[in-house]
Amino acid sequence: MRNPLAELLSRRGIVFFDPALATELERRGLALSSSLWSARVIDDDPEAIVAVHLEALAAGADVVSSASYQASRLGFARLGRAEAEADACITRAVELARDAVARHGAPGRLVAASLGPYGAVLADGSEFTGDYPLTAAQLADFHAPRVEAAARGRPDLVLFETLPSMAEAEAVALVARRFPELPFMASFSARAGALSHGERFGDVVARLEAEPNVVAVGLNCTAPDVIAPLLASASPTRVALSASPNSGETWNAVTRRWQGLPQRAGQFAALAQAFVDAGATIVGGCCRTRPEDLAAAVQTVRPSRQR
Repeated sequence: MRNPLAELLSRRGIVFFDPALATELERRGLALSSSLWSARVIDDDPEAIVAVHLEALAAGADVVSSASYQASRLGFARLGRAEAEADACITRAVELARDAVARHGAPGRLVAASLGPYGAVLADGSEFTGDYPLTAAQLADFHAPRVEAAARGRPDLVLFETLPSMAEAEAVALVARRFPELPFMASFSARAGALSHGERFGDVVARLEAEPNVVAVGLNCTAPDVIAPLLASASPTRVALSASPNSGETWNAVTRRWQGLPQRAGQFAALAQAFVDAGATIVGGCCRTRPEDLAAAVQTVRPSRQR
């Protein structure tokens, strides 16, 4: 298995993933209230997705993540749409990210096929609890067709994001074994001291290191102030560690609004440096983070000779 992420890390030292895709789509006036979230824009306005990817690349992203996080056969079926449509949506999302990288023109940029947890398709917030009654084998059966569809778009790696639990980490391990030719990365949602479901971050890192094609493990969609201690609690021997925090705002499910003040530019850059100091070699942004936040982090963390 070729590992483009490891090759990029060896050249760049620190690798930067993109900031929040949905945030920029909403700023362009696109409605994301559908249960498909950003994935609906793949059909409605694919050029908007390419434009957001290009903004991330211009800000310094080494890796852009496809708009396929919310897409799955189950999610499409709930809307009365066919399995083939779901698969085509995932493939097309990866192709759009590849198109953006080609248009940007800078060598060495990568595409990650983004796939959310099972809880995301339920649209009930359970990706932040892990409280869904499926076994690891059942979760793997849910995810495997998504990976197969993503692979048709030729991503550089498959990125599972916002995983809440050890059970879904086990599912990723099972899926990774079905696709030994693909590099995988797994990123988890967390709270202070533990994953969202309560397991220790160090334990999922150790578990996934046992799978030779899992190349990175990290944290995303998590409050920035809890990430550095979690990173420091892990002791990887092979996989890279990653950190992609939210902006610092929190989502109020009752009012359906973000509340609090975001960490912006210089503050986000300081956070990025703290994550690197705690062991991360991959840094990005999740909900409500913006291209200017990423640009500030790149300027702060990466030596000028490596930009």
